[in-house]
Amino acid sequence: MSLLNLTNLTRKTVISLPKLVRNFAVPANSKSVKPPLTLHGIEGRYATALYTAATKSNTLSNVENELKQIKTVINKDSKIRALLEDPSLNRNDKKRTVQELLKQGKYCDTTKNLFDLLADTGRLNESSKIIDAYISLMTAHRGEIPVTITSAKELDQKTVTQLKVALSKSKLFDSSHKLLISNKVNPSILGGLMIELGEDKTIDLSVASRIAKLNKLLTDII
Repeated sequence: MSLLNLTNLTRKTVISLPKLVRNFAVPANSKSVKPPLTLHGIEGRYATALYTAATKSNTLSNVENELKQIKTVINKDSKIRALLEDPSLNRNDKKRTVQELLKQGKYCDTTKNLFDLLADTGRLNESSKIIDAYISLMTAHRGEIPVTITSAKELDQKTVTQLKVALSKSKLFDSSHKLLISNKVNPSILGGLMIELGEDKTIDLSVASRIAKLNKLLTDII
């Protein structure tokens, strides 16, 4: 089979969520699982199926910790990254190699089943994205909301704490939410702050934004 045909076959392989869950070979459990977040795309389907399987096998946290370890290895080891991403390699060879790598650590069956499934469906190249998607589900599962505060200079811990308290008291969140604050430095905003809440909300209080608005106002007037 040519590389082009293999690529086209991979693109046409669409697996439904129920079938994905069955392929994880989780223990029989009639309990319905509702993911805390709706994810889309290939990585969303696999991560959601993994979350469902991990819930039924009571391995949610174990799987998260193991996937974080695996992603660290992928990021550090260029040979493993090449193995996962190379579409020209035989799927069975990839599967055997990945299984041997997983034997080197103590991974639960749910995690092993994920990589067996990714090998069988030719999706090992999506591993990092699927891991990120699963971590997003776990973050939502714990009621955590990632908050990125971008500033022109690094903020001191006292300022970060004050911002966290202020945001926690705002109407944007309820008492059940736990804010995960991180500070990102971007000198191009000139001053002020840019606050990203979760995946879809941004509060732009940067000096650069104010200047851009002022310039637009002046341009409109002229």
